[in-house]
Amino acid sequence: MAEEVKEKKTRAPKKDEGATTSKKEETVDKKKKKKPLVRLHKKSKVKPVCKISTGRRKDAVARVRLVSGTGKITINDRDIEDYFNLDTLKLIVRQPLVLTDTNDKYDVIVNVYGGGYTGQTGAIRHGIARALVKENEIYKAELKKAGFLTRDSRMKERKKYGLKKARKAPQFSKR
Repeated sequence: MAEEVKEKKTRAPKKDEGATTSKKEETVDKKKKKKPLVRLHKKSKVKPVCKISTGRRKDAVARVRLVSGTGKITINDRDIEDYFNLDTLKLIVRQPLVLTDTNDKYDVIVNVYGGGYTGQTGAIRHGIARALVKENEIYKAELKKAGFLTRDSRMKERKKYGLKKARKAPQFSKR
């Protein structure tokens, strides 16, 4: 009896037995089922405005989505009030919207990474300005004049050998 049990355990299943779909078929099905980036509103059946752009400053990179809405700004799934503590940083983020009088027209959804708070605010401002220009070319002259479309190219200078930082030298002593 023990021999019969062993034979049953070691027997390999036939090709016809088991699951009907293979792994390749499952991966193909998953690729086909991608969700659309812009979803239709349930009530109006009209696509909302959704412009995507990228803003950069120092080491910070911000991916900005501009969606028609009420003026809510969300950064990394948190409200702007929770994400930035200083009012000056919140002011910098809102500058392009205030300049073009679109504070209450669009919701801003941002994913930002890298850098510090000031670099991230500059990157978000740059991304919002670029998204507004994609939305309406009329805003380009105002935003360009204010300097919001120009990428601030200042970066941290690299450290040189023999020095403590980029330019800071070790203390000099005669003896």
